[in-house]
Amino acid sequence: MKNEPFFTADGDRFLPTSAGRSPWDPKFMHGRIVIGLLGQEIERRHGGPDYMPSRLTVDMYRLPDFSPVEVTTRIVRDGKRIKVIDAEFFSNGVSMARATSQLLLRTENPPGKVWTPPDWAAPRPADVSKPDHPQAGMNGMWAVRPIEGAMGTLGPRKIWISEVREIVGGVPLTPFSRVAASADFASPFANAGDAGLRYINSDVTIYLHRQPVTEWIGYEVTDHGATDGVAIGECRLYDEQGHIGTSSVTALAQRVSTSVVPPPKAPAENMAMSK
Repeated sequence: MKNEPFFTADGDRFLPTSAGRSPWDPKFMHGRIVIGLLGQEIERRHGGPDYMPSRLTVDMYRLPDFSPVEVTTRIVRDGKRIKVIDAEFFSNGVSMARATSQLLLRTENPPGKVWTPPDWAAPRPADVSKPDHPQAGMNGMWAVRPIEGAMGTLGPRKIWISEVREIVGGVPLTPFSRVAASADFASPFANAGDAGLRYINSDVTIYLHRQPVTEWIGYEVTDHGATDGVAIGECRLYDEQGHIGTSSVTALAQRVSTSVVPPPKAPAENMAMSK
């Protein structure tokens, strides 16, 4: 990838680049690169071809600035069928986020059939026109192919997104790290309304039964609810072959003078991200 990565490696540290600035406040990092780095390091240090990274939960309790970053990991369980890994994200020596992940042994499905919701009816990314409005993909943070709906409007929402940068320079993206780095998208996609994006998410949980087979990941909003300034949102995840899992978030009402995702003036002006 030719675009600037989100981090460069410096020994055991990771140095953030300007590519990861938050749209909430440019002094801080975008939350999704925190999630992406934690997921990538868990997989790099503890993953393997026989194990499926089936769940990643990240709690984000402080906003990291652009100080050097360190990631620590700890094996909670290293069994024959299940691995449980904890990880922690430190910025300038201060804990900013933590993650836990389950990696499950790949085997075979048992006999019998189980009901599952049908896959979405969506064209493939190659068959969707590239958007020409400047906010698409948050000004270059993603490649996007909108399918249905848009942030700032009411109604169903579906979109393809693809990473355009490495998380750490020189470290190729894996299928799992692509999902981890994009998972934060579930918050603005599910939680933005006709008054713009007014929620900032404090966590992300990804569930996967398989990994994507190409760089494109599809997001379909399946749930949103909010009471007393606390929101939940969920998206079903797809690749070009069908359903792969879900991304769920919790979020807090964010009282700001100007919304990160403004109310719509036209449908083509409504693409932006959280944090």
